[in-house]
Amino acid sequence: MKKFLVIGSLVLAVLGYSQKPAVDTTQVVISGRTNAPETLQKPYVILISADGFRYDYMQKYNTKNLLNLAENGIWAKNGMYPSYPSITFPNHYSIITGLYPSHHGLVDNIFYDPNRKEMYKIGSKTVTDGSWYGGLPLWGLAEKQGMVAASLFWVGSESEAGGTRPSYYYPYHEKFSDDDKVRIIKNWLQLSEEKRPHFITLYFPEVDHEGHHYGPDAKQTEDAVHYIDGAIQKLVDGLKPLNLPINFVFVSDHGMIKVDPKDYITVPSIIDRNKFVVVNSNTFVRITAKNEADILPLYKALRKEKHEGYKIYLAKNFPGRLHYSKSDNKNRRIGDIILVPNGTKAMVDPGRNPPVGKHGYNPYKVPEMKATYFAWGPAFKQHQQIRPFVNINIYPAIAEILDLKITAPIDGNIKVLGKTLNKK
Repeated sequence: MKKFLVIGSLVLAVLGYSQKPAVDTTQVVISGRTNAPETLQKPYVILISADGFRYDYMQKYNTKNLLNLAENGIWAKNGMYPSYPSITFPNHYSIITGLYPSHHGLVDNIFYDPNRKEMYKIGSKTVTDGSWYGGLPLWGLAEKQGMVAASLFWVGSESEAGGTRPSYYYPYHEKFSDDDKVRIIKNWLQLSEEKRPHFITLYFPEVDHEGHHYGPDAKQTEDAVHYIDGAIQKLVDGLKPLNLPINFVFVSDHGMIKVDPKDYITVPSIIDRNKFVVVNSNTFVRITAKNEADILPLYKALRKEKHEGYKIYLAKNFPGRLHYSKSDNKNRRIGDIILVPNGTKAMVDPGRNPPVGKHGYNPYKVPEMKATYFAWGPAFKQHQQIRPFVNINIYPAIAEILDLKITAPIDGNIKVLGKTLNKK
């Protein structure tokens, strides 16, 4: 009988496993799209993001391939400033739209929209709903001007953000190896001229995963950094025989810092969660009132507690340099009251602990939040180091390389990176 129960349990376990939804690794192709005749002679740009790849990781872990590429191209050696908050979804979408998070609408990985009375959540169906996204992503700018674009993962690429998807894209998953990614991009660039994408995005999650779990100084994080070092060299070597004018832009969305998971601040218990929606990102807490009349009473009550571990802001009074105040975000997605821990402590809900590695802090006060930027290819000058800049300025530079006209207001300015480009 005991043997039967064991076998039965194994059968049920196998059946249970087999019933889990399969990961969709199928490419999506939008039919009927081709490059306009004037696009055929334009160059190519591959925008690469390694999530959580802190600005100093290349030197810290001696990545010979990446260092060689950076030193021979354009390199922000002292880092690139992420937009606030220094979190994945807001910054990937800032890079691809040239807008601050409060302006494009993705103010966090998870946030509440009081007008829709809905939550946007990473990993949910909201990610594929284009109505959450403002701005015009670079792939949309390209497609609308007769240039085929492709995405091997990027925030917003699975949605109708800006009114269009890239011609070729994949639903997000983490099943592809670095060899798979090189093969896919090479296949795209070997398509006929009419079908070949001139703008491509490529994303790697590994460094961020290890940084969160083990911290930025761990062997696991070092190994992930070297994995990226090898993957990018494979990509460069794999595309070289094609003899195409390919420009590479390597970025990250934010950095990473080690925090003490036992030394944290608990979110104040006086917040009535029947009256307020609370979204805690550990590095800041956003509080949205269901009834706006409740905002000031809670603000005053929080101030009265005089907690020394965090600052309390009304959204309208949030520091202007961060472009994350009520005047920047009219739809209240940033919340009505914002709590920001002092230093690099984390704020947690009762009974929870933060991970070892965190990001999301003010990059002007916590330099470990700074991201990576370097670029190389025929459009870029060589052997030039540049000062730190904000990531919204990548958009106009890529548009300039691809000879795309920017058709809507953005926060980025071509003056920032235009000097790093060769004259046409």
